[in-house]
Amino acid sequence: MLSREEVDRELTRLSAEREAVESALLALQDHPGRRLLEGATLSGRTEERWQLASQGLSLLWTFFDRYSEALASARAVRSRRVRPSSPELAELSELLRGRAVTVSGAQLPDAARQLAGPARLVEQVSLSELMDRMNTWYATVLEVVSAADAVWSALPARIDLLLAELRRVTMLAGSVGVQAGNHPLGDDLARLERQLTELRAEVVADPLALWRPARVPSQRGYESATSVAAAQAAAAGVVDTERFDRAGRELDGIRVELEQLLRLRDEADERLHQVADLLRRADATLGEARQARGEVLAKIAATEVPAVPGPSGALRDGLHQAAELRQTGLWHRLAPLLDSLEEQAAQELQRARASLTEVTAPLAVRAELRGRLDAYKAMAARLRVAEDPEVIERYEKARWLLWSAPCDLRAAAAAVARFQQALRPAAGPQDARRYDGQGD
Repeated sequence: MLSREEVDRELTRLSAEREAVESALLALQDHPGRRLLEGATLSGRTEERWQLASQGLSLLWTFFDRYSEALASARAVRSRRVRPSSPELAELSELLRGRAVTVSGAQLPDAARQLAGPARLVEQVSLSELMDRMNTWYATVLEVVSAADAVWSALPARIDLLLAELRRVTMLAGSVGVQAGNHPLGDDLARLERQLTELRAEVVADPLALWRPARVPSQRGYESATSVAAAQAAAAGVVDTERFDRAGRELDGIRVELEQLLRLRDEADERLHQVADLLRRADATLGEARQARGEVLAKIAATEVPAVPGPSGALRDGLHQAAELRQTGLWHRLAPLLDSLEEQAAQELQRARASLTEVTAPLAVRAELRGRLDAYKAMAARLRVAEDPEVIERYEKARWLLWSAPCDLRAAAAAVARFQQALRPAAGPQDARRYDGQGD
């Protein structure tokens, strides 16, 4: 039996608990998630759990009424006199600590778990047990409404914005000829729209499918929650946005590719002119190479001059095709073709230049030999041997070979070397190194 002081303390504690539960139930009743769940057409996991939670919400108010009635009865007994008698203390002890609350057995969350004997129609429970059951059901209901509200707050509006952006990108794609069925990017855009539409329908009908709780949820209202605060903490979790985020990243990638096509549309004319200019320069270089080849054949003897290749007809056909694609606005087909043409045109110009260099190589050798002969002549004058008959003879021989046509490069190179050797006896070590090509 409780003492008078213990009764007063217990009444104060239970009254505070009742006020906390009432505030929590009113907040739960006004919770936006609850209102949305009651008006939505649900499916899947959300439908299953809301069927249980909606029953639990009704039970919570029933339990709260029983709890309030029992607490009011205890207060009525306590208010009879300042110092209650022993029978009144015994009655208060029973009301506050004993199983004095009558509840329908079907309304108890664990009624189905009673395996020993048939389920009772009514059951007597204490205020403490009734509070535990209310906290448990409160946690179950709060988990469902909070999770649904979190998902509905996080995803539908964002999906709508992404769908709007996707449709804008689709219109942009159409402006450069990218459409479903004729380009992979168009197929990707159509697939993304289907996926986002399906995701939005799933979010609306089954939000809990995209909820990741911080703990395993209380599925049947059996798990005990010691307080309203504990129940609120147990409802924590995160929204699974992976599918939405993945669609957003994919759309960003498509947008980047489309922006490249848009840049191509703006730059196509200039790039086509650049390719045509490269081909014109390559043709001009090949023309120089053919002209130089004729000159080499006429002026240089005993040498093999490589043939000059003709212009690339395939490149000109490709340039004509690119111009047609530009005219018809098929940018997605023009992009890879123009990239290839630019690379091939640069290679064509490089090939023409290499051919010119290869063809004119004998003329370059002759010019180098002429330069060396002039340098050795200047050295002979400085060494005062320019009037030497042998030096004069070797110089004239080399000069005749280098300035006659056709020029025999091998004989001319040998004559220049003999003229150089004629200067060695009169040249010092420093001059010898210089005219041997070892000095500055």
